[in-house]
Amino acid sequence: MFRGRHDHTIDKKGRLSIPSGFRMEIQRLGGDRPPILSQQKDHLTLYPGLVWEEIENELISKPTLLPDVQAYQRFVIANAAECPVDNQGRILVPAHQRQDAKLENKITLAGVLNKIEIWNVKLFEQVQQMTLSRIEEIQISVDQSSMG
Repeated sequence: MFRGRHDHTIDKKGRLSIPSGFRMEIQRLGGDRPPILSQQKDHLTLYPGLVWEEIENELISKPTLLPDVQAYQRFVIANAAECPVDNQGRILVPAHQRQDAKLENKITLAGVLNKIEIWNVKLFEQVQQMTLSRIEEIQISVDQSSMG
């Protein structure tokens, strides 16, 4: 699993170095498939290939005649890109994804279980502070949801 936080830089060409521990986990969880970079509301998420395959299988099982399902599938799949790791341990983040996620020179990589989130540093800090201000409430909600 991915865990921890790494502050990195992304160059003007959109190349982002993936920490070695994360690279090993991408290979382990991805099989022979390249990782997939997916757009979220306010950040990007890098999924190992096999984890992404599970997401696609879940999405394809949804009833495609529903407009919300169509819209969500379109957003998730159309905004996803294969991002193979090169020999120097980097991925190339497409320009439209960098722009949509407001990625500048300095970024934060956050390991979150089976995926890596890629954030604008300032936005990541804001989200973390908002989470911290509500941490007890969030913990109770998460604990209650697991009682199911």
